[in-house]
This record gives sequence, C-alpha cells and structure tokens, in this order.
Amino acid sequence: MKIGVKDVLYRIRLFFILYLLVLCVCLIIKFVYSRESIYFAVNSFNSLWADAIMPYITDLGEGFTVLILSAIIALYSYRKALLLASSFAVTSITAQILKYIFDAPRPRVYFVHELSRIHFVKGLYILGTHSFPSGHTVTAFSAGVVITYLCKNKGWGIPALLVAMLVGYSRMYLSQHFFEDVMAGSVIGVIVTVFWLSWLDSKQFIHSGKWERGVISGRM
Repeated sequence: MKIGVKDVLYRIRLFFILYLLVLCVCLIIKFVYSRESIYFAVNSFNSLWADAIMPYITDLGEGFTVLILSAIIALYSYRKALLLASSFAVTSITAQILKYIFDAPRPRVYFVHELSRIHFVKGLYILGTHSFPSGHTVTAFSAGVVITYLCKNKGWGIPALLVAMLVGYSRMYLSQHFFEDVMAGSVIGVIVTVFWLSWLDSKQFIHSGKWERGVISGRM
C-alpha cells in the first residue's frame, strides 16, 4: 500500500490548513515584535487559575501521555498504536538532537538580570538550558497529526489542533520556552510526522491482519 506525503496531507487537510493559518499569524507576530516583547506580553497575562491548570495542560505534551494513549489504542489496533508511538519517538529524537545543537538558554537564564519582572508559577521547577525547540510542543503537534490521520471523522482535527496549541502556550506561560521555541516545535512536530507516516504506513506488514487487530480483538 503506497502512501505518499500528499496522501497524508489530504487525510489531515482540516488540521493542516488551520495550522498553516495559525502559523502565518505567528510569523507575523514574530516579525512585528521582538522576543522580549512577546515573552513579557505572555508572562504578564497571568492568574491564579491559570497557574493551577497550566502545569496539567503542559503534561499533555509529555512522552508518558502519548505512550499511555498508545497503550490504550493497542487494545484495538497495533497498527494505530505503532504509528502514534513511533511518531513520538522519531520527532522526540529530532527535537533532542536540535536542542543539543543549538543549546539555547531558556527564559530563566536569558533574563537572569530581570528575574524580578518575571511571573513564575510557585512550586514549578524552571529549566535553564536546551530551550530550542520546545519538546512538549513537538510531541503535542505530532500526536495531533497522527490522531487526525487515524480518525475517520476528520473534524477531530480541530480539537487536536487546539490542544496542541494550548500545550505550546503553556510552555510559554510557565516560562519554560520562548515563542520561537514553540513555533519551531510545532513545525517539527507536523512536518516530521507527515513524512514519517507516509513512510511507515506504506509498509505492507503494518496492514496485515495481525497488525490491524489489537489486544482485545486478537483474543476474540
């Protein structure tokens, strides 16, 4: 079964078109405003309720969240679980390589002389290095692409995109990343995943009866 990049993009077209629109807006913001202006604009917009929920939203971009979801999906389809888990693995490795290549400082280090101006969420450990790109954002957008690709109802691409965007925003809100880190993370998550799906889902073995079944259906 031959599946090309165009086929993947067609299957996620709603997600992808909306994503491109959001990305264009983000690029305009980046060209108009400086890194400092964007960071402090986001950081100044805080509240107690946001402090409480943002750490949970950011956890949606954690690897264990994707792995738990993959394990649940494996109950019904090994193929779908493999596509999700392997996409996470490939995009995460890509992100980690880039993190060590760029070795960019995070806001806590970048603004070390202006820490009094920054709002930090109490009790949260703030990282200082390997800021670019945002790994949580990479994971969230990669998962969003796979979920949209696998769902019969492509309308699920809208909530998938919204959740991914919320994860990206949470990384800025929590002062773990800059706007540029999140934008780059989204691009990596989307593009790498599209190419990975076009390659892996073209393999004949993954469409065999054994892989289309899951733990539950395989016992029936």
